[in-house]
Amino acid sequence: MKNDLTEWITRVTGSDFVYYIKRLSGNDTLANGTHQAGPYIPKDFLLTVFPALNNNALLNPDIRFNLNIDSHDDMRSIRAIWYNNKFHGGTRNETRLTNFGGQESALLNPENTGALTIFAFLLDNNGEAAECHVWVCKNVQEEDYAEELFGAVEPGKWKIWSLDESIYARISAGKEKEKVDCWLKLSDIPPSWIAKFPTGADIIRKTVELRPARNLDPDARLIIRRNCEYEMFRSLEDAIELPWIKQGFGSIDEFIAKAQTVLQRRKSRSGRSLELHIREIFLEEKLREGMDFSHQPESEPGKKPDFLFPSEQNYKSAGFDTEKLRMLAIKTTCKDRWRQILSEADRIRTKHLLTLQEGISENQFREMITQNVQLVVPEKLIGKYPHAVQPHLMTLKKFISEIRRLK
Repeated sequence: MKNDLTEWITRVTGSDFVYYIKRLSGNDTLANGTHQAGPYIPKDFLLTVFPALNNNALLNPDIRFNLNIDSHDDMRSIRAIWYNNKFHGGTRNETRLTNFGGQESALLNPENTGALTIFAFLLDNNGEAAECHVWVCKNVQEEDYAEELFGAVEPGKWKIWSLDESIYARISAGKEKEKVDCWLKLSDIPPSWIAKFPTGADIIRKTVELRPARNLDPDARLIIRRNCEYEMFRSLEDAIELPWIKQGFGSIDEFIAKAQTVLQRRKSRSGRSLELHIREIFLEEKLREGMDFSHQPESEPGKKPDFLFPSEQNYKSAGFDTEKLRMLAIKTTCKDRWRQILSEADRIRTKHLLTLQEGISENQFREMITQNVQLVVPEKLIGKYPHAVQPHLMTLKKFISEIRRLK
């Protein structure tokens, strides 16, 4: 199946294509019943590739175009719309794609909530989108392959990619200025970091310095710091890697080696940083490493859950009460990947899994329950899950309280 994606990317690659890459949220699909079904597309991006929409004098301007979901052999005439009643006495100011025909469309199917999705817009000679080809990744293997090419794509974030550098300038030109509190200027970066890209632990320490937020509960603290750290990481890439890229490369091999280093670092950071954030919060919440929790322990030979409670030593003690043991797995996204944790920590029946995924289908959640998986979701994200699922989710704050009660 990866070969199908490989062939598709080859067909939709060229200077006349621009990619928009994201993970489908519960608001994009029909998973949480918001009735706003249709993938969210950043306004600056959509108004750039469909300039006819860029008319705030007209209420809710729209345009139709052909969209081919090649991964699922589906073609539809789609409506791109700018909901702009903010300029007409209302409050809404966002763009969306609509008219997919309900959950028969792979883009609205609740089962695809969390799926990595690539939109490839074909641009004409005027730089306007003539049509769009889409690939909704169908399994973990396809997602891994796509992230090897484009880098990790996190829930709630998106990427733009094109062989034509001018598309970035066009989109940036219309982009509204955002406050970048955690974007490090060159003068803010330690010289040692310029000489050698900092470790994940280094970046987490700097994040905590900029966003201590200890007056906030663990859920809010995690989201604030995670967003800060993501922005900081991007600023470091610009400061450290961009000068090398602008210098050019002496050979194709040299270019590929640098690209692979950057992409691998991005992929490694995505999962590892979340784990390090959680460890830092545990320590701030007065949980003692080695006594109240173990980070990266070994439960059985060849099995390493992210966290064990109260400790690896307790877990391996045959006389320790099994009812007082807990494990926590960390997965930035959990669609299909949640099954990977089922074989971890054999002594523990219920597996706790913390994720940042923005929603999940009710069917997949029922399957998780059957397999004794308890989802832990930051409080801010719970509203993105189906109403029937929300009461069964556990916040990070509640999980920490449960660990304290085990003492």
